[in-house]
Amino acid sequence: MFGLSELAVVLVVVIVVLAIRKGPDLARSAGKSARILKAEARAAKEAGQGTAPEPVPGPRVVTGETLPPAGEAAARPVRDEAKDG
Repeated sequence: MFGLSELAVVLVVVIVVLAIRKGPDLARSAGKSARILKAEARAAKEAGQGTAPEPVPGPRVVTGETLPPAGEAAARPVRDEAKDG
């Protein structure tokens, strides 16, 4: 049967064969990714230098309106107090 050393040799051969086939594609893909990353970093740096960041608006509060909790909405109908007087 196979021992540990024979298994290691077979694994190394398989890795070398796959690296020969897929190596150029992997290198090309890594190069494209590096160029995209570099261009995005440059664009972010240029955008950050020109203007101040815009403030983020806070939540809008509407006064005078209250809603019942979700569980009570179906159990109790909402009455219009202006009509009931």
